[in-house]
Amino acid sequence: MKPILLIDFGSTYTKVTAVDVDSNILLGTAGSYTTVQSDINNGLAAAFELLEQKTGKLNYAEHFACSSAAGGLRMITSGLVPELTAEAAKQASLGAGAKVVGVYSYQLTEDDISEIDAANPDIILLTGGTDGGNSECMLYNANMLAQAQGSFPIVIAGNRTCGRECQRILQGRQTYLCENVMPKFGTLNIEPAQRQIREIFLQRIIQAKGLSKASELISGILMPTPAAMLKAMKLLSDGYKEESGIGELIGIDVGGATTDIYSVANGMPAKANTVYKGLPEPYAKRTVEGDIGMRYSIHGIAEAAGFERISELSGISPQRVQQLVEYLADNTETLPYNAELAAMDFALASLAVEIAVTRHAGKMEQVYTAMGLTFLQSGKDLSEVKRIVVTGGSLVHSKNINAIAAHALYQPAQPMFLKPKSAQILVDRSYILSAMGLLSEHYPENALRIMKKELLSHGNTE
Repeated sequence: MKPILLIDFGSTYTKVTAVDVDSNILLGTAGSYTTVQSDINNGLAAAFELLEQKTGKLNYAEHFACSSAAGGLRMITSGLVPELTAEAAKQASLGAGAKVVGVYSYQLTEDDISEIDAANPDIILLTGGTDGGNSECMLYNANMLAQAQGSFPIVIAGNRTCGRECQRILQGRQTYLCENVMPKFGTLNIEPAQRQIREIFLQRIIQAKGLSKASELISGILMPTPAAMLKAMKLLSDGYKEESGIGELIGIDVGGATTDIYSVANGMPAKANTVYKGLPEPYAKRTVEGDIGMRYSIHGIAEAAGFERISELSGISPQRVQQLVEYLADNTETLPYNAELAAMDFALASLAVEIAVTRHAGKMEQVYTAMGLTFLQSGKDLSEVKRIVVTGGSLVHSKNINAIAAHALYQPAQPMFLKPKSAQILVDRSYILSAMGLLSEHYPENALRIMKKELLSHGNTE
């Protein structure tokens, strides 16, 4: 036996997972409150004690960890055009596992700098212009950022002809020069910036978030938790060497504050009369809906869907729905302990899935040209994706997983959104996805085999 301990320091819970990489089995999982405000090792010790009650004492060969504690990795991005370099910078940050707290395009204003100072991000990603293209905007924004009060590091990943000049303007600040996130018009190149963001996370952010005490006890905190999730999804989809993956997929994680959607799919137009519009999206894509969540962001669901729609799905009167929304927003720890709250959570989870997947998926527009009717596709075509992986308490513990997951599918009332037509539902019952992304850094084949064994099929939904 070669046991490995995997730790996920979350904002609320610290989760520990034990696996044996000799036999590719899950030994056990446990969780306890995260105690980053006092001593993060207290929460880790409590979770470890619970795990030991299940597995017995184990002599772990290695310990790895990921973290989204203390707000996770908070980033602000700046680009030139909203749909191009600003979007590329946002995609780079999300794929690196960051929580994007601000996206700016064109020239930064004094008010923008005040907002950035107030947001106090962990990292700023400065982009703008293709290589050899517009340099005026990025140089201007470097001058504006030089006036900011915060001590955040700045990753410069825009027009290569002015990168060094930006570094000179920002002298005295910690800066990192990377390849352009969009070197040519319509070409995405986000991996170099993502690698740099992760290096900064390892060098600076762990210490800044009070995690250095824990990092001394383990082999290392390797990445932000969302990056581990995306890594697991990609491995599960693609496979590793001789071990096959399960094919293109969508991952759904509905939390109390946000709803994260992952897709691993090509997503380019499949029909002859369809033309792609805008910046191509990453093969492995993550989006975060910061206004859609079961408790902290419950008002966002109500605002996007309306009380009538929640009432329709839950069977609860609109007036009572309104009361429950306020109650759950004020009492975020509330679990669905009776039939009314279970019905309410069913409706909220269904709508969170529906809103978040609709925003994540691509859409079509009809245009009439000299050649006749043509379709313009923006974003990813996910209509042929056949697997949906769900995680998060509101989904995993529900008795109606398929009914909730069905809200990720194509809807005749919204025919232009490119969501899956039908899919097999796979459930992460033991919350192991982030742990497997972490494990895959050193043991990819083992992580893949454990995921394929542990993710339970919940049938097909149409």
